[in-house]
Amino acid sequence: MENLKGVGVALVTPFHANGTIDYDSFKKLLEHNINGGVDFLVVQGTTGESATLSSSEKQELLAFAVQVINGRVPVVYGHGGNNTLALIDSEKILDLTGVSAILSVSPYYNKPSQEGIIAHFSALNNAFKLPIILYNVPGRTGSNMSAATTLELAKLNNIIGVKEASGDLAQMTQIIKQRPEGFLVWSGDDDLILHQMGIGADGVISVIGNALPIEFCDLVHSAANGDFDTARKRHYQLCDIIPLLFEEGNPGGVKAVLKMLGIGEEHMLMPLLPISEDLRNRLQTELKSAGITLN
Repeated sequence: MENLKGVGVALVTPFHANGTIDYDSFKKLLEHNINGGVDFLVVQGTTGESATLSSSEKQELLAFAVQVINGRVPVVYGHGGNNTLALIDSEKILDLTGVSAILSVSPYYNKPSQEGIIAHFSALNNAFKLPIILYNVPGRTGSNMSAATTLELAKLNNIIGVKEASGDLAQMTQIIKQRPEGFLVWSGDDDLILHQMGIGADGVISVIGNALPIEFCDLVHSAANGDFDTARKRHYQLCDIIPLLFEEGNPGGVKAVLKMLGIGEEHMLMPLLPISEDLRNRLQTELKSAGITLN
C-alpha cells in the first residue's frame, strides 16, 4: 500500500441550500485536490458529514467520486460504526468498485473496552474484503485506542494501518517504534503533521488539504524527503489557519475557506451549522496574511 503514503484528504460533501448534494462543486473539489498533488482521497470520512447522509447518498457520492477520479489517485472509503454486526451486514451490499481500502473508526458512544475494540476490528478483518485502516479519534469516539491495542490489531492480515488522531505524540511514537513491517501510520491532526513526520509517520489524512492542497502537500512531501527547512516554512505559513478550521467544529471552517476559493457553499446538514461571521473574518485575515489568493 505504498500508494497510500503521503497526503490523503478527507473530502467535504458540498450541499445545496435544500440539503441535496452539490455534485458540480464536488467535481470541482476533486479536480482541485488532484491538481494540487494529493496522493489519495477519502470519501465519507467524518469531514464528509457521513453521520447525516443516507446509505443511498453515500453510495451515489462514492460512485460519482470513483468515476471522476478515474484511477488518477487511490480512493479510500469511510465505513465505520459502533454496531459490529450491522457494519458487517452493510459492507456486504456496498458497491466498492474502485476503492483501495476502508477507513473504519473505532466504535463510538458505547465506549467498548480495549478488548472490545480488538474484538470489533477482528470481526471486520475476517468479514471485509478490502484492506482496513483503523481510525483512532478519541475526541469523537469517547475512548482512546491504545498503542498496545493498535499493535495487536496490526498483526491481523487485512489491517494495513491506522489514522492516529489522538494528538498524543508519545502514543504515536510507540506505534511507529513497534509496528510490524508494512503497517502504515497516518496523522489525523493537520497541526501536528510536521512533528509526526519527524518521528516516522507515513503521511496524513487531512482536512486543510481540501482547500490548500498545494501548500499542505509541499509541507508533507518535503518532510518525507528530509527537507525539513521547506516543511517548516509551510508549517509556519499554515499553523495559524489550521486551529481556526476546527474552532466551531468540522467541516464548517474548511467549507468557509472553500467558498472563499470559489468551491461550493457553506451549507451543512443539521445539527451542524455554518461558522460565525467573526470566525469567517478571522479566517480570511489569516489566509491573506499567509499569502493565499482568495476569490
